[in-house]
Amino acid sequence: MSSLSRELVFLILQFLEEEKFKETVHRLEQESGFLFNMKYFEEKALAGEWDEVEKYLSGYTKVDDNRYSMKIFFEIRKQKYLEALDRNDRAKAVEILVKDLKVFSTFNEELFKEITQLLTLDNFRENEQLSKYGDTKSARSIMLVELKKLIEANPLFREKLVFPSLKASRLRTLINQSLNWQHQLCKNPRPNPDIKTLFTDHACSPANGARAPTPVNLPVTAVAKPSIYVPLGAHAGPFPPAAASANANALAGWMANANPSSSVQSAVGAASSLSVPTNQVSGLKHPRPSSNALGMMDYQSSEHEQLIKRLRTAQSVDEVTYPAPLQQVSRSLDDLPRIVARNIHQGSTVTSMDFHPSHQTLLAVGCSNGEIALWEVGLQEKLVLKPFKICDIAACSVPFQAAIVKDSSISVNRVSWSPDGNLIGVAFTKHLIHLYAYQGPNDLRQQWEIDAHIGAVNDLAFSHPNKQMCVVTCGDDKLIKVWDLSGRKLFNFEGHEAPVYSICPHHKENIQFIFSTAIDGKIKAWLYDNVGSRVDYDAPGQWCTRMLYSADGSRLFSCGTSKDGDSFLVEWNESEGAIKRSYSGFRKKSTGVVQFDTTRNHFLAAGEDNQIKFWDMDSNNVITSIDADGGLPGVPRLRFNKEGNLLVVTTADNGFKILANPDGLRTLRAIEVRSYESSRAPTEMKNGLDPMSRSIERQRSLDDVSDKTKTWELVEIVEAVQCRAVTMPDSTDPSNKVARLLYTNSGMGILALGLNGVQKLWKWSRNEQNPSGKATASVVPQHWLPNSGLVMTNDVPENSEEAVPCVALSKNDSYVMSACGGKVSLFNMMTFKVMTTFMPPPPASTFLAFHPQDNNIIAIGMEDSTIHIYNVRVDEVKTKLKGHQKRITGLAFSTNLNVLVSSGADAQLCFWNTESWEKRKSITIQLPAGKVPVGDTRVQFHSDQVRMLVCHETQLAVYDASKMERIRQWVPQDVLSAPISCASYSCNSQLVFATFADGNIGVFDADNLRLRCRIAPSAYLSQPSSNSQTGYPLVVTAHPQEPNQLAVGMTDGSVTVIEPSESEGKWGVAVPVDIGMQNGRTASPSTANNPAPEQLQR
Repeated sequence: MSSLSRELVFLILQFLEEEKFKETVHRLEQESGFLFNMKYFEEKALAGEWDEVEKYLSGYTKVDDNRYSMKIFFEIRKQKYLEALDRNDRAKAVEILVKDLKVFSTFNEELFKEITQLLTLDNFRENEQLSKYGDTKSARSIMLVELKKLIEANPLFREKLVFPSLKASRLRTLINQSLNWQHQLCKNPRPNPDIKTLFTDHACSPANGARAPTPVNLPVTAVAKPSIYVPLGAHAGPFPPAAASANANALAGWMANANPSSSVQSAVGAASSLSVPTNQVSGLKHPRPSSNALGMMDYQSSEHEQLIKRLRTAQSVDEVTYPAPLQQVSRSLDDLPRIVARNIHQGSTVTSMDFHPSHQTLLAVGCSNGEIALWEVGLQEKLVLKPFKICDIAACSVPFQAAIVKDSSISVNRVSWSPDGNLIGVAFTKHLIHLYAYQGPNDLRQQWEIDAHIGAVNDLAFSHPNKQMCVVTCGDDKLIKVWDLSGRKLFNFEGHEAPVYSICPHHKENIQFIFSTAIDGKIKAWLYDNVGSRVDYDAPGQWCTRMLYSADGSRLFSCGTSKDGDSFLVEWNESEGAIKRSYSGFRKKSTGVVQFDTTRNHFLAAGEDNQIKFWDMDSNNVITSIDADGGLPGVPRLRFNKEGNLLVVTTADNGFKILANPDGLRTLRAIEVRSYESSRAPTEMKNGLDPMSRSIERQRSLDDVSDKTKTWELVEIVEAVQCRAVTMPDSTDPSNKVARLLYTNSGMGILALGLNGVQKLWKWSRNEQNPSGKATASVVPQHWLPNSGLVMTNDVPENSEEAVPCVALSKNDSYVMSACGGKVSLFNMMTFKVMTTFMPPPPASTFLAFHPQDNNIIAIGMEDSTIHIYNVRVDEVKTKLKGHQKRITGLAFSTNLNVLVSSGADAQLCFWNTESWEKRKSITIQLPAGKVPVGDTRVQFHSDQVRMLVCHETQLAVYDASKMERIRQWVPQDVLSAPISCASYSCNSQLVFATFADGNIGVFDADNLRLRCRIAPSAYLSQPSSNSQTGYPLVVTAHPQEPNQLAVGMTDGSVTVIEPSESEGKWGVAVPVDIGMQNGRTASPSTANNPAPEQLQR
C-alpha cells in the first residue's frame, strides 16, 4: 500500500474515533495492521476477554513469528490457564492446556510438563515459582507490564504504537478546504452556500450566476490560495482585526454541530474527542476548523490551538495523573446556605441582585420602580439608595422620549458588579443603561447614561476583551452591543431574529467570546470581530433561557422556561455543543421564568414553586429544597455571594432574605460586632492607584481615623478553661520537631512533617459528637495509617540537621509532595505509597507550591536561591528563576494578579510574572537597625489575592502586591516581645494567627494588625512549665473552613488544635472603649497603637 493510502487509513481512523464508531475503529486497526492501540489491548486484557485479545493481536503477529511474539502469546495463555485453575474449573484448564499451550511444547517440553503438573495440585500456588501469585486483578496487571515491554521490543510493532501527529478532524479539514476551493470557482459565490452533499462537486446555483455545474478538476498547485476575506464594514476599533481573524475558530467545538444554515462545515457533521494510546502526545485535541465566514480558510493559529485544548475538554486536568484512586471531594448539605439569617424590607419589588465580588456582604439591588440600592446585609443597613432619574432627556432618542411620555414607569432588569468591584452596571426596561462608580460604602457616583437599545435592555454584563474592561448589553431590538467605559460603542452584533434575553461573556485562555440567548430559544456565540455569530442552537424549552459558567469557568449550564411553563436546567458539553446532563425536579407548569445560580463549582440553585431547589452539579436529582420560612414568590430570584456561604432570595412582600451556611453565619456575626460608623468616615482618595489598591488604601486611611478616636482592649487567655485545645495522639517526640503543618483541604485532617522527614496524618471521624467529621478541639482524632502500616518517610541526607523540610498538598487531598533535604517524594494520601521521586539534590528543595490553576506545575524553591518551575507530567524543569541571594523560604501565587511572590533567607521579596516568568520587582523587608537578614521569611496571600502577609522573626507586615509595597507592619513588643516563629491568615483572611518563641500565640485583626487576643502557653500546653526548655510552637496553620480554629506544631514534636471556648465562639472580640473611660482596665500599648511604617525604626 502506498504511503498516501496508508495516511488515508489514519485519517479514516481519526474520523471513526471522533464519530464514536468504536468497534469499527479497532477492526480497521487490526485489518490494516497500521496502528496497534495499546490502550484498547490493555482494556481487553484487564477485562479477561482473551479471545478478543488474541484476535486483535493476530492482525499484527503470529505465535511463531519471533521469540517476542511467542513470549507474548505464552504469557496470555498461561494467565488464562492459571485463572481457570484458580476458580477450580479443571475442564476449562485442560482445554486450554491442550488447545492453547500444547503448541509451546515443541519449543520447551520441560516447561510444558511443569505447567501440566499444576493440574495435580489443589492450589497451584504450592508451586514455588507461583507462590506469590495474588488475585486475578493484580496478576493481570503484572502480566500487562511484561506484555508492554515485549510488544515495544518486538520489531513487528515498530512504528505501529504511536498515532501520527494530526490536527483534530483532519479529514474534515481537507473536505472543508476542498469545498472552499470549489466555492472559489463559483462565478458569484453566495455568502452562505447550502452544502447538501459531498457526492458531487459544489457549485452555487445558476440563479446566483454560478458557472455550469461541469466538474472542474484543476490540480491543487494550479489554484491560488484564497486570501482571508475581511467583511465590509469591519469595525476599526481598539481590537485589532488580525487578532479577530486568528481567533475566528475559537468556538470550533460548538460550531461542529451548528445548523446547516450556519456553516459550510455543518455538512460534514460533528467532531468529538479522539482516544489514543496513553503514550501518544499527539492525541490531544486540536481545533476543528470553521468556515462560518466562507472566504476564511481553515487554518489555525498556535494561540487558537492552545485554546481548543481547553474548549474541547469537558473538564480541565486538575491533578497529577498517577495510577491511584482519587478521593471524592466531600460535599455536605451543610455547605449550602439554607438558614434564614436576615429578612430585609426594600420597599418595592426586587427585580435583580448581585453581591460584590470581594466584600461578601455588600449587595446591590435593583427594583421595579427603577431605583437601585446598596445594602450591608450583615448590619441590615441600606448604604445607598438611588431613585431612577433621567440625566439628560434631550440626549435620549426620540423613541425613548415618546415611550417615557406615554408610560413613565421603568424597572431595573439587571444590576451587575464589575469583576473588580469598582463599577455597577444597571439595565432598565426602557432603552437605558447606567454605569456607576463605587467609591466607598456611601459613595456611588453615576458615570454615564446611554440610550442603548430600542425597547427593553434585557441583560448587562462586564467583559474584558484585549485587557480592556467593557460593558455588554442586549435588548428587545434583537441586538448585542459592546461599550467601553467611556460609553463609546465598540461592537454591534446582529443575527438574532427575536429579542435577545440574556448574555454570558466568557473566555478560554486568551480568547474572549459571548454566548447569547433570544426568546425564540436560539443560542448564538460571538467573537469580538463583527464577523457574525459562530453558533446557532436551540435551547431546551425554546423560550427564555439564561446561561452561566461554574466559578472556575470549566462547566457551562443553562436554565430556562418554555411558554407552556416547562422548566429546564441542563449542563452543556462545550466540545460538541450538546446537552451533557439534564436536571430533574421542576413542577410541570412554572408560573414564570425560572432563575438560577451556581456556587463553589459544586452546587446549582433555582427558584420555583415558592421554594429554592438545590442540585449537586454531578447528580441529576434535587438534593434538597427549602421554603426559607415561607413568604417567597412563585418564582423567586436568587444569587450566591462569591464564597457561596450566603444566598439572597427575593420575597413576595417587596424585600429579600439572606440565607447562610454555618460559615456565612459566622461572617455575619463578625460584622455585627464591628463598628462600621468610623469606617464610613470620608477620606481623601489617592490618584494613580489601580481600583483594588484604592480600596486597600481607603481602608488604611479609615483605620487611621478610627485609631485616633478609639483605643482597644486586649483579651488575655491564660487558663485552659478559657479555650478548647486537643493534642494529637502519638505526636510528642522531642527528637522530631514539627517543621511543617497543614490541614487537609477538606478540613477533616491534619498533616505534620517533622525534621526527620516523617509525615503523620490525623483524621477526625463522623460520629454523634462530631457529625460533620471536621477537625475540632472538642474531639480527639485518630492517628491514621493505611492497612499496610506504611509510614510516609522522606529521603533524608546523613546530616539531617541542616535539612529544610517542605510540603505541599494537592487540591483534592489525593497527593502530598514533600522533601527533607533529599529528593522530592510524591505520596498517595490513601495508601502512603511513594508514587514517584524527582529533583535529587544538590541543590536541595526548601519550599514547594502547587500552581493554583494546574497541579501539574510546581514552583520549587531551592537551597541555592533559585526557583524551579517544574512540570510533573513531563518530568521537566520549564524555567529557573534567579533573584535571591540565599535559600528560598516562601512561595505564594496570586491568580488575580498573575504573580508568584517568593521570599528568601536574604529578607528579599521577589515578584514574578506567571505568564512570562520575568521578575517584576525585588524589595527588601524593613529590618530593625543593625539586624542581619537571617531566618525564614514567609509569604501568604489574603483571600482577595492582592494583599499579602509577610512574616519574619522581627515583624508581621501586610503588603499590597499590586503596587509591590508595604501598607502595614507590626513588630514584637510588650506582652509579645519574643521573636515570631510563624504566622498565618485565618481561612476568611479576617484574622492573623502568629506564634512566638516564648510559647505565646497572638491573634491579630488582619486589616490593621491590631492585637486582639493573646493565648498564653498555660492555656493550651498540657504541662505548662516555667522551665526555659519548655516547647514552643514552630509552625501555625489555619483551618480551611473554620475561621477561629488554628493548629500549632511544637518543638517537642506535638501538634495541638486550638479553638475559642464554645461560649465565646471567636477570639478576642475587639471592644472599642472611649479614651479616658476604660472601666479601670489598662489597654496594652501594643494594642492601642499600631505604628505606621515610618515610625518603626526602633
